[in-house]
Amino acid sequence: MTRRRSAYARAKARRLREARARRKRLNRIATITVLTLAAIGIFLAIVLYQPSDAAGNAVLPRDVSVSEAYQLYNEGYLLLDVRTPEEWAAGHAPLAVLIPLDELPARLNELPPDEPVLVICRSGNRSVVGRDILLQNGFNAASVTGGMNAWHASGYPVVTP
Repeated sequence: MTRRRSAYARAKARRLREARARRKRLNRIATITVLTLAAIGIFLAIVLYQPSDAAGNAVLPRDVSVSEAYQLYNEGYLLLDVRTPEEWAAGHAPLAVLIPLDELPARLNELPPDEPVLVICRSGNRSVVGRDILLQNGFNAASVTGGMNAWHASGYPVVTP
């Protein structure tokens, strides 16, 4: 003998199923909202975070393009030329500081320790070595990729003594 549920019991069961379905939808919406907000937060943290050194200067990446270097140079960043005096005499960026790479370890005291330094050479190879010397000694430094060849090719100012 099968018992039929009363109309009241059927309505109650339907209301319970509907309530469960609503809770599931709300839980899904809440989960999606929380994950979306977390993703936005992570994105903003990555995009907006600018690491800085003890002096509050933004930490430079290990390498910068010549266009980035020129922009930073115009903002007042120190441009350190590690080429030879003969190369320097053939043309250098205005206001750049010359310390040949082979003299750099002995002349670190001539550089301001709390300022970011952009290291440039002829093609970008020696500047990597110079940057590494500076980084090992606590400086905030980046190598200019392409060096003075790229600087000159980009039409940035070059002076000859």
